[in-house]
Amino acid sequence: MSNMATTIDTDKSRRKTVLMSSALGYVVIIGISLATIVILSLLLSETPGKTLHYFFLGSFQNLYYFGNMLNSAIPLMFGGLGIVIAMRSNNLNLGGEGQIYLGAFVTTITALALAPLHIIGLIVALVLGATCSGAVSALSGVLKYKWDTSELISSFLLSNALVLIVNYFVTGPFMDPNTNLLATRKVPEVFRLHKILPPSNLSSALFFAIIAVVVVYIYLFKSKGGYELRMFGINPKFALYGGIHKAKNIVLPMFLSGALYGIGGGIAIIGTYYACVKEFSAGMGWNGLAVALIAKNRPFAVIPAAIFFAYIESGAKNAMLHSDVTAELAMIVQAVVFLLVTSEVLYTLYTNKKGKLS
Repeated sequence: MSNMATTIDTDKSRRKTVLMSSALGYVVIIGISLATIVILSLLLSETPGKTLHYFFLGSFQNLYYFGNMLNSAIPLMFGGLGIVIAMRSNNLNLGGEGQIYLGAFVTTITALALAPLHIIGLIVALVLGATCSGAVSALSGVLKYKWDTSELISSFLLSNALVLIVNYFVTGPFMDPNTNLLATRKVPEVFRLHKILPPSNLSSALFFAIIAVVVVYIYLFKSKGGYELRMFGINPKFALYGGIHKAKNIVLPMFLSGALYGIGGGIAIIGTYYACVKEFSAGMGWNGLAVALIAKNRPFAVIPAAIFFAYIESGAKNAMLHSDVTAELAMIVQAVVFLLVTSEVLYTLYTNKKGKLS
């Protein structure tokens, strides 16, 4: 009995140590990222003080900038959740760019067609957009299950094809002739989400994103299906030996991953853009992948990771508008964060140091 208690205490101690080291790693990563901003501003800007002011504080100077920063984090949350589900099952969906674009387009044209149905039409539009994106992603899962085709390559190639196909429809048969933009007609006002922080673009889509985080967490950690998915992701051979179905835990996670991307695209339409503008979602898919990696595949960590990512991008835009730096500053800082998180260099150094001291 005492041995069991000792084992439990040791396990708790190890978990606490892992959490503390992980938290310390994130603090160091954020510190290095912010230091990178300072160094680049000193090197690239003739007015570094002004640049740093707008980079760090520009997003908080008024409701417009602050709301838009939060709004830009919403699609990243959906994309991040999609990657979390895929990676938890030992899959990787690199088709987010095309899937979020396809979801947005299908949601738009369905909403236009079902305008008389009001809320029912909106629900159908979102579900159909998510289903189409999920089906494309699931195709990569089927190819992996049937012929062991790399889902990284197939999802990436399908995504590139999707972007070109949707571009054709947006700028061709479904283009709005009454606007100078390369875009479809706008969805009816009855389908548009309520603004919660005017005059910014932030809408009630934020609540949908938070709900999605909770649902994904419950599915992964509080349901039988989520448990099987995670076990298959940790050790596929052991999972198969335990009776966990292989096809289900390859195809279904890829479908859910694409569906979340599709919902993110649809939510962006009814919450911000109101029309499917040509390639409006460029970069959202890859940024969603970065958010999931920063969050270490933890659903609730997707929220701060997406906000942090959006904060960096918003700060760079503000600095670009009010000083003499370019938007590439954000890309460099994001690349630094991405490198540090994915390489886990800091965590390795920290654990090695602990091992030597003990």
